[in-house]
Amino acid sequence: MTLGKKIIVNGTAIIVGLYFLVLGIIEAKPFLGTFVIAVILALLMMPISKKLEKRGLKRIYASIVNTLLLFLLSLGFAALISIQLSTFLKDWDNVKQQIVPKIEKLEGLVYSNTPIEKEDVKLGDAVSNKGVGKKALSFINSFYSFIGNYLLTFIYIFFLLNYRSRFRKFFIKLFPDNKKQKITTVLSEIASITQGYLFGKFLLMVFLFIIYAIGMGATGVSNFIVISALAALLSIIPYIGNIIGFVLAIGLGYVTNGDTVALIGIVATFSIAQFVESYVLQPYVVGDKVNLNPLMIILIVVVGNLMWGVIGMIISVPVLAIANVIFKHVQPLKPFSFLLSNDDSK
Repeated sequence: MTLGKKIIVNGTAIIVGLYFLVLGIIEAKPFLGTFVIAVILALLMMPISKKLEKRGLKRIYASIVNTLLLFLLSLGFAALISIQLSTFLKDWDNVKQQIVPKIEKLEGLVYSNTPIEKEDVKLGDAVSNKGVGKKALSFINSFYSFIGNYLLTFIYIFFLLNYRSRFRKFFIKLFPDNKKQKITTVLSEIASITQGYLFGKFLLMVFLFIIYAIGMGATGVSNFIVISALAALLSIIPYIGNIIGFVLAIGLGYVTNGDTVALIGIVATFSIAQFVESYVLQPYVVGDKVNLNPLMIILIVVVGNLMWGVIGMIISVPVLAIANVIFKHVQPLKPFSFLLSNDDSK
């Protein structure tokens, strides 16, 4: 076979293989999405588990304590959001009276300044009763599926923490004796980078929540607690999350309030928060834990969204950081580590 044919055959095989690999990952989202989140959260809780074990607590009990702690934190956050949403829904009639005139005004501007005509906008079945039964059934199925995956995540976390030594030894045993030390180093580096990044992001979200709540609460933004919580939570998605959080705050804050002071408060709060995050919190709390090129971060977040939606956006950066550690220690893959990293010295 000539060199040209080899290049064509090998290139085609690689493209086809990557296509089916990506397709398989997308199709495996119901299982892999839950499991990968559990792995990342287990890595986050591992230092706490180790400290409890050093103080004499057996590993199984330390794993239970850490799993319950995560579970209670998630329930507390869900309860906070639910209470705020219930307050928001109670005021829905007043909110609707303020929103409708703004929407009608916006529609008038669109129709008068663009080629779009009113007849082109069709609400379709969104305002009809067609398919209500199917939608209700779909919602119920989705709800039960979410609850099942939610509880399954914590079951995974418990077993991952409890049997982490066995998993570690398994990966080490996959390689020959002369590679065992290097594999141990890679696994330790993966755990350290992931834990540092996730813990830093968690602290960052707490600080942002406090800043958002103080700023929007002081300027009289309604439902500022739920807006602050959602905006802080969205900051886990690099770059894109802050933009979504700002748009969400405008939608839930200013549009429902209809107050110019609220709009000024939201803009000022997010401007101050982003300045503090970029120049104070990010360097000292998160730092350069993952050492990834900003362009690569944006690309992987977009790819994660295309493949797994919101879950993909959240886990994309830790997964890429883990891949980068592996690339750095495998000689043929070191050029990929250089491409992904933010360090020019490699």
